[in-house]
Amino acid sequence: MGNDTRNLWLSIGAALFAVFLIYSYSQEKKAEYDKMFGAKKTVVRVKEDIPEMSTIYDTMLETVEVPSNYVYPDTVSIPDDIIGHVAAVPLKKGQIILKNMLFTPGPDTGISLQVAPNKRAVSIPIDDIRGVSKLIRPGDRVDIVTAIDVGKGQTARREAVVLMEDVPILATGVSIVNNIPRLMELDASGKNLTQTSLTGDTKYSTVTIEASPKEAQDLIYLLSTSPGNIFFTLRNPNDRTTRLRLPSSTAESILNRGGFDQGRTGLPGFQPTPGLLGNPAGQPQVVPRSR
Repeated sequence: MGNDTRNLWLSIGAALFAVFLIYSYSQEKKAEYDKMFGAKKTVVRVKEDIPEMSTIYDTMLETVEVPSNYVYPDTVSIPDDIIGHVAAVPLKKGQIILKNMLFTPGPDTGISLQVAPNKRAVSIPIDDIRGVSKLIRPGDRVDIVTAIDVGKGQTARREAVVLMEDVPILATGVSIVNNIPRLMELDASGKNLTQTSLTGDTKYSTVTIEASPKEAQDLIYLLSTSPGNIFFTLRNPNDRTTRLRLPSSTAESILNRGGFDQGRTGLPGFQPTPGLLGNPAGQPQVVPRSR
């Protein structure tokens, strides 16, 4: 074996021995560190500033490891445990999150910050018929149709009209938009918190919508006089079109609508709109809304 080869192996051996010494030293220092500060524990901290009463999303959080001796008992360690909760206080970037800094999703968190400026939140009672079989969910958009009795005596009639269009649903019962749909309740013992999924919840009896002050006033009038005459129609989420208020629907306008065959013109009280039946262009005539 040549001198160069022997020197090479001696160098490799010395390097390996040095690595072993460094590793042994680092393990010794780690043991001293763990003894002094405790082992490390994963905690959740704020990735960006979160204003008070804001909903917590996964993009706002990150995890880091800190010495366990410096971790408070109620420190959050799993991000999924708090996603959808609400910040009870302003949270600053880099701040480690404690459980007492958060509100559990539910009626206590409120929806005031979900209401747009110059708008109002109004709750409307519903049932399966008036509320699309209770398939409405927070974040959906609806139209509101109401039936109103107008006139007196022989002129009395009922008209159905589209009162509001493209109305955002803020909440169904206590399930609030932008929150994970779940309900947190204490069990019978009053000590343990149970979580109920509201994804398929149909137990709610009210729907909370966003309305202008004038619309809210109209709705309150209807709720005080004929609450059972308010109906919801569910929109496609991509359909944001609105139009001027449609003509009212009455018994006369329904019977007067195009598409009836000639055999139905003998119905009592039926007066076809001139030029409507048999219109070669097939264009229905708009019936002006009664005022």
